[in-house]
Amino acid sequence: MTGPSNLNREIARLAVPALGALLAEPLFLLVDTAIVGHLGVAQLAGVGVGAIILTTAVGLSVFLAYGTTSQVARLLGAGDLRRALTLGMDGIYLAVGIGLVLGLLGLPTAGLLVRALGADPAAAQYGTSYLLWSLAGLPAMLVVLATTGVLRGLQDTSTPLVVAVIGAVLNVGLNLLLVLGFHWGVAGSAIGTAITQNAMAVALVVVVVRHARLHRASLRPDPRGIGGAGTAGVPLLIRTLALRIGILVTTYVAAGKGQQALAGHQVVSTVWNFLALGLDALAIAAQALTGKALGEGDARAARRITDAMVRWSLVAGAVVGVLILLVHPFVGRMFTPDPAVQHAIGLGLIVVAIAQPVAGYVFLLDGVLIGAGDGKYLAWTGMAAVLVYLPFALIVGVAAPDGAIGLLWLWIAYTGVYLVARAVFQGLRYRGDRWLVTGG
Repeated sequence: MTGPSNLNREIARLAVPALGALLAEPLFLLVDTAIVGHLGVAQLAGVGVGAIILTTAVGLSVFLAYGTTSQVARLLGAGDLRRALTLGMDGIYLAVGIGLVLGLLGLPTAGLLVRALGADPAAAQYGTSYLLWSLAGLPAMLVVLATTGVLRGLQDTSTPLVVAVIGAVLNVGLNLLLVLGFHWGVAGSAIGTAITQNAMAVALVVVVVRHARLHRASLRPDPRGIGGAGTAGVPLLIRTLALRIGILVTTYVAAGKGQQALAGHQVVSTVWNFLALGLDALAIAAQALTGKALGEGDARAARRITDAMVRWSLVAGAVVGVLILLVHPFVGRMFTPDPAVQHAIGLGLIVVAIAQPVAGYVFLLDGVLIGAGDGKYLAWTGMAAVLVYLPFALIVGVAAPDGAIGLLWLWIAYTGVYLVARAVFQGLRYRGDRWLVTGG
């Protein structure tokens, strides 16, 4: 990777398959949202709250993918594949344990959690049903994160793409069958997604185990290794907790603006997550390439990779923003026949479109710093950014009107305050050299 053209090809080799996989994953929630949205506003609002709780549980464990990617990539760069894959197996066992614990905790608390986010009784009933049935797929979701992280660290983003695409197709078929064919409603949507996630987890575990056997890595659960994987993930857990606090507060404020605003927020946030994961393809490539370069002891290469990918992220964000501006008047019709909800969706998506270049920059630097193992900095600046945002969210909750205009102001606060605060913190770190720590 000495020349710019070689570097760009290497970025594209990792980022393009990662893009496909990352876009296929949120199609699960997009399919759920589109199908359920035609059942009624209460069903759509309920799934919105249930999905936020589910994705929060999964999101808090994203270190299973991100931390594993950077650690495996470093060890790959240092030439220690056996240790890299042993670490990967520890992460898989940790994912199973966390998933089972979260699932058991969710069974008695699902209804309480849904109501705590401010859903009205009709929406809360559907949200609780969606969340309870989704718990059957929760351990598998975390295993998918862990196994994907291992493969990304090995510079393989193609295998997760294949599994994600097949999973997305299977999910569409199951949801159409169970919701519209068998008329199982919201529960059918959750069941279809849970079945798909379990199938994906099995497929990815088979691939990782094959790699581990090839390089004679241990397949047995090691309590010390599993504990070490958990300890190493604490800074990223804190960083992700900060992200989820921001999302949960935003959902709570949206719920207080009425059922139309909450339903509109569900669609806007689903589109936001879809776009975020799409832009995150560059961050995935950054994690793998930065970790490998630093593992090889080449800080200059890590800096060169980052500079190139920052440029990529700004261009990608601008392109995505223009596309959203072009299609935003029509998106609402895909998810709901309700004109008020369609209006709220359209206004929210205008803000989302304008924010995309900043989002691309933030997500890219997030990936770079994770790949560099700079989790502690991401943890405390993540908390600082959410603390900056909370007063503005409170002002919107108290002063903004209900309905579409309230949702518009909420998304202005989320992107204009919270996202920009993250951009400032991460930009300051990127300009310095303290994150360029080399070695395996």
